[in-house]
Amino acid sequence: MKTIEKKPRGLTKYFKYAVYLGLFLIIGGAIPGLLTGWQPVTSGLVIAGVTVLVLWLLWMLTNAEGGWNPRSAQAGTNAFVATASVLVILGLINFLGVRYTERFDLTENQRFTLAPQSQQLVRNLPQPVKVWVFAGEPERGDLELLENYRSQAPNLFDFQYVDPSRQPTVARQFGVQSFGEVYLASEDGTRQQFVQTVSSASALSEARLTSSLEQFTSDRIYKVYVLQGHGERPLEAGRGAISQAVASLQDKNFLVEPLNLARLPRVPPDAAVVVIAGPRQSLFPREVQALQTYLLQGGSLFVAIDPDTNPGLDPLLKEWGIELDKTIAIDSSGSGGLVGLGPAAPLITNYGDHPIVRDFQGGYSFYPLARPLLISDVEGVESTPLLLTGEQSWAESTPEDPDLKFDPQRDRPGPLPLGVAKTRAIATDTPTPEAATPEAATPETAIPETETDEATPEVATPEAATPETATPETETDEATPETATPETATPETETDEATPEAATPETETDEATNRREARLVVIGNSEFAIDGNFQLQLNGDVFLNSVSWLSKQNEQTLSIRPKTVLNRRISMTPQQAQQLGWAAVGFLPLFGLLTAAGFWWKRR
Repeated sequence: MKTIEKKPRGLTKYFKYAVYLGLFLIIGGAIPGLLTGWQPVTSGLVIAGVTVLVLWLLWMLTNAEGGWNPRSAQAGTNAFVATASVLVILGLINFLGVRYTERFDLTENQRFTLAPQSQQLVRNLPQPVKVWVFAGEPERGDLELLENYRSQAPNLFDFQYVDPSRQPTVARQFGVQSFGEVYLASEDGTRQQFVQTVSSASALSEARLTSSLEQFTSDRIYKVYVLQGHGERPLEAGRGAISQAVASLQDKNFLVEPLNLARLPRVPPDAAVVVIAGPRQSLFPREVQALQTYLLQGGSLFVAIDPDTNPGLDPLLKEWGIELDKTIAIDSSGSGGLVGLGPAAPLITNYGDHPIVRDFQGGYSFYPLARPLLISDVEGVESTPLLLTGEQSWAESTPEDPDLKFDPQRDRPGPLPLGVAKTRAIATDTPTPEAATPEAATPETAIPETETDEATPEVATPEAATPETATPETETDEATPETATPETATPETETDEATPEAATPETETDEATNRREARLVVIGNSEFAIDGNFQLQLNGDVFLNSVSWLSKQNEQTLSIRPKTVLNRRISMTPQQAQQLGWAAVGFLPLFGLLTAAGFWWKRR
């Protein structure tokens, strides 16, 4: 007698697949529960999954084909164990992937990877730092960049987005003035520093954030002295002032102080940078010599000079291969109209290959009434143009003429350099300014005894070497404790001890700096940095990057270029796009159907 097996009917025949649903529910609830904590939803998923599995097992043991047939039970168990093993392995992989993240950037230009300078800086932060972004919904690129920073050192770097309209108290604590401002703050909130303003058109810059982090965590305060006394741009708010530039320098951890060289014999030795912004009158020769001396010691100087002025810096600038042109830059391309200015305000979009402006390619900065520079090569001086006008520009020799036209006989065609950066290596045996320039010496130091201190061959005669002719001054030179008695302490030696100017050249060199490179930045315009113009386009960035580079901080942070996205899109005409659409909708499906029909006919 033949046994007729009953086949499951209706939904019962699909119940054998319930094992997959049960395992899916269990894993879907267990993984988030273990990672983020158990919630009602995660617990419910696990309970539902276990219930489905229990029901499936009961069904397999009672209603499956063969009932309690050992072969059926063995096959079902094997299938269950194999499926469960695969799902468990996938769950463990996901668990480990979330707990121990490891990213691989396969993009062509490492778009999603921080520069090595940024990685090293974040990992070695001396104290925890938090980034506050006062914006609404975060931009995807900004969020990915901040996540990359935090992944380097989660215990030292963190960030938070704050909506100023919903949390005005926090915004007032940081002094937020506009939507999208980014700040750095210490863990205790005692220190704050502005980074930049972000928007949909201006993304968060890795270069700026890394540079700000370095300055924020630095123990050293760099002093910037701004020269005054010759009609320069005032530091306090007012017409033609540079108060916004000064405030931005202070935000970048610079200490800004005025400098009056008419009252001082030299530039203070703690000066990281000296700024000369728009002098209207000429400097005294002694002031120019003090600046030359400062550069000989390895100092850094920023000079911004407007047309129709003679600051008296020609002796200094010629040593560096720079000559001030008496013309003004004219741009006939009409680009100045973009900022409401005429052809005498060239809009710069072409920048040199230098850390100061390397990130600015394609950006805008403008310089109303700028004077072009004449740059020549000088042995031992490296020169890099910073700001270059366009092809449709020229150096106008008669700016007073209302009809501005290019005259090939008198005018110089563009592109014209409006800014230049120069460096010069300083030899370790370079004489100090006090020994090289008599003007730098004060009346107290310019006495015969200091000439004896120099120990020239004429002074070191045999008679002077004998004990009988040893004068009190030479005993003072030996600087032994015995010579400090009242009998030997002559008035001259007391003067030498009281004035630091009487120190020897070696002492002066040690007290100055250990720098071995002098730097100079010259721009033929100062109006680009005044209040009102400073925050427009890239004007403020040109000034701030120039001072940062001159201060000789870690210029690698200035050279971090933003990751560029290469355009890999396919450009097609409307006809080509239509043909590609028909091929995807009609040809490929038809080709698949014909192929399947051919195989069916052959097997038939």
